[in-house]
Amino acid sequence: QVQLVESGGGLVQAGGSLRLSCAGSGRTFSRFIMGWFRQAPGKEREFVAAISGSGGYRYYEDSVKGRFAISRDNAKNTVYLQMNSLKPEDTGVYYCAADESAVVRRNSAAYDYWGQGTQVTVSS
Repeated sequence: QVQLVESGGGLVQAGGSLRLSCAGSGRTFSRFIMGWFRQAPGKEREFVAAISGSGGYRYYEDSVKGRFAISRDNAKNTVYLQMNSLKPEDTGVYYCAADESAVVRRNSAAYDYWGQGTQVTVSS
């Protein structure tokens, strides 16, 4: 079992930046592939980014490539999502998730543990 708590969301103008954090507790954090997902009002949850346990492999949704960066600090049991050049369409609730498998995947059904989410609102 692992518990995940997101923080860092808020209201920002288009073109601005935010850094989300996800703190994990419980089992060995570095064993988990970590992902970020988001859900806009009236839409399905979608994949944003994922990172391998060691941090050596990172995978991004096309719409955020070059603007968002996922990273992790296993000593602090924390994964981050640096979001730059934010757009109104980035608005949504952002969730971090942990996957016990050894394969980085974008499918939300593959993730075993989820945080409660943090709201990101980008105004135009």
